[in-house]
Amino acid sequence: MINYISSGFRWFFKLEAASGILLLISAIIALYISNSELSNLYFDTLDKYIFIGINKLGLKLSVLHWINDALMAIFFFFVTLEIKREFLQGELSSLKQAMLPIIGAVGGMLIPALIYIVINFDTPSTLNGWAIPSATDIAFSIGILSLLGSRVPISLKVFLTALAIIDDLGAIVIIAFFYTGNLSIKYLILILITFIFLVILNRLSVKRFFPYLILGLFLWFFTHESGVHATIAGVLLASVIPHRKKENDFSLLIKVEHAVSPYVAYFIMPLFAFANAGVSLDGLTLSSLLEPVPLGILLGLFLGKQVGVFIFSYASIKFGLAKLPSNSNWLSFYAVGILTGIGFTMSLFVGNLAFIDNMKYMDGVKIGVLSGSLLSTIVGFVLLLLSSKKN
Repeated sequence: MINYISSGFRWFFKLEAASGILLLISAIIALYISNSELSNLYFDTLDKYIFIGINKLGLKLSVLHWINDALMAIFFFFVTLEIKREFLQGELSSLKQAMLPIIGAVGGMLIPALIYIVINFDTPSTLNGWAIPSATDIAFSIGILSLLGSRVPISLKVFLTALAIIDDLGAIVIIAFFYTGNLSIKYLILILITFIFLVILNRLSVKRFFPYLILGLFLWFFTHESGVHATIAGVLLASVIPHRKKENDFSLLIKVEHAVSPYVAYFIMPLFAFANAGVSLDGLTLSSLLEPVPLGILLGLFLGKQVGVFIFSYASIKFGLAKLPSNSNWLSFYAVGILTGIGFTMSLFVGNLAFIDNMKYMDGVKIGVLSGSLLSTIVGFVLLLLSSKKN
């Protein structure tokens, strides 16, 4: 059983590490194109509307919205499968194992949000972005750890992965409760009815994914029209995919997770990064970086994440609620806390939701996320490198 679980983690780690490198490449390409002679083509393509459906039955959304609402629903579906597996059978399956990353994640979400709120307190129109610096990008952060190979103990990789997964769970809750538009009772009822049918499939232990997929498509459409963000449909669908804990039992969850993972890691996430990281740097000055939105995000990610994760984790260890990851020291542990400030995918996504009615702030969001993530990457990597030489 131990080998079964650890082999799953090794597969997950390799996947996320490769995806993180691809994310970085996609972001660099987006930044280059958006500041070249191809910038008009780049932004015009993202703003182009595409109709998907039959006759009048369907949806007409911009390319950017198809990526952020439809493809990212698949991403959230995959993330929720990961979360569910970890809580049922993985590193979060026992309270003792889960305590340190849970407490660290709480601090890593709370302190960045408070820093952002303090900086933006006098500008009410930007306060809605408080959750932007609270999330950690799993793929990017693990991708940085992978560059150090065996010099980083596996216990720290497990801690960072578990913390980032809990961060994603927190982001899902925030999106569901704080970034929901005007609700349609009719479509909320249809969501409930569809979800009941999905629960029935789960209770009947249906082992084919196709029935779940068909109902999931209806669920996504109803969610999109309800005022709740469409990505929540992916969360609801993943929550009913059955999983069996015993090694010899068939698990539809693990089968679907492995089937979907390459598309998420090597297509959806890089495409999201390419579509959302592009920002014009023309006229960018230090004063523009010091505006409330980018400054709040930058400090939230770079300072808030490391301080929140470390202080809350340190307190939990000193009070005997958790233990320092094996084969690690306080310096390497703190360095991993700095890497949690790599927000990128989730921070950009939350930024799009926070300022959906104030898109003028999106350039500031992108600048803050990119700069905060870059600082966290460089400082965290260097500190990990130094701490590994001391061991």
